[in-house]
This record gives sequence, C-alpha cells and structure tokens, in this order.
Amino acid sequence: MNWIEIIAVVFGILSVWYARKENILVFPFGIANVSIYVYICFVSQLFANAGINIIYLVSNIFGWYMWSRSGSDDERLKITRNTKKQNIISWFSVVVIYVLAFFILRWVNQGDAEYLDSYLPWIDSFNTSFFLVATILMAVKKVENWIFWIIGDIVSIPIFASQGLYFTSIQYTVFLVLAILGLREWRKKF
Repeated sequence: MNWIEIIAVVFGILSVWYARKENILVFPFGIANVSIYVYICFVSQLFANAGINIIYLVSNIFGWYMWSRSGSDDERLKITRNTKKQNIISWFSVVVIYVLAFFILRWVNQGDAEYLDSYLPWIDSFNTSFFLVATILMAVKKVENWIFWIIGDIVSIPIFASQGLYFTSIQYTVFLVLAILGLREWRKKF
C-alpha cells in the first residue's frame, strides 16, 4: 500500500498548498487525495476517517462550486471571519459530531472487541469532528477553518503513525505547517 499512500500524500500536500494560497486547484487535488484515503482508512480500520473522507469528497465538490462562481467582485466568495454565533455553532458542532461519530463507530464495530478496547474509536472520532467542521468552513472561506485543521493535524500525526501509515503521518506534519502558514496568510488577506 506504500505507493498508494505516497500518491495520496502528494495530492494532499498539493491540495493544502493551494488552499493556503486561496487557489481553486485546492479542490481537484483534494478530490484525488480524499478518494484514495477512503480506501486507505478502511484498510487501516480508521472507519470514521474513511467516512470523513467521503464527506470531504462532497465538501470538495461544494467548495469547488462556491470558489468558482463567477461574476462581479461583490458576488465572488471572499475570505471572512466567523461571527460570534458562527464560532459557537462551529465549536458546538465539533462536540455533537464527536459524540455521534464515537457512538456510530462503537455500534458498527460492536463485534470487534479488540477495536472497542483500543483508543481508535475515541481518537478517530475526535479528529473527524474537527476535520468535518474545518472542511465546511474552508468551503465558505472562513479564516477559522485553519484553527480546526491545526487541531486535527496535531491529533492525526500520532494516529496514523500508530497504524503504520508513516507517510500519512509525515503528510499531516506538513499539513500542520501549511495550516499554520495558511492561518497567517488568510488573516493578512482578511
């Protein structure tokens, strides 16, 4: 699987690089990346991460649509910040998604005692909840998307390493650096 993982990593890094630059190429590279990771995550028993990659696929298509809308400057999607209410909704969504993902993982895997006794459902649900909120905020160009990516990246680095997905762990290390740079750049652009 290493060569598949390496290809996914390259697409993922390119996607985040273009997101940081606010370039629409974020989406075709993102679509390729998440499509490959659906397979990788299923094989690695990171079921919530596989599910989130399916959602990322839909989100990438939605983001591509939102970012590509043509028209006057007034109609184009611009980088903005969340309102206080949007921030509350974003953080509340993380909690709700975490709880839902955790219980779904436990229910789906109820016959797998080894999986249920491991840390995987806990941690898989955690980064999935942050990444889902991040991808939605990215699609509508909210500066705060980077904060959610940063938190999810920090958690993902050891998760993927513990599953033997070392290239993916390195990818999330690069994602972390790019997300920090993206947050700085988007704040300046705002």
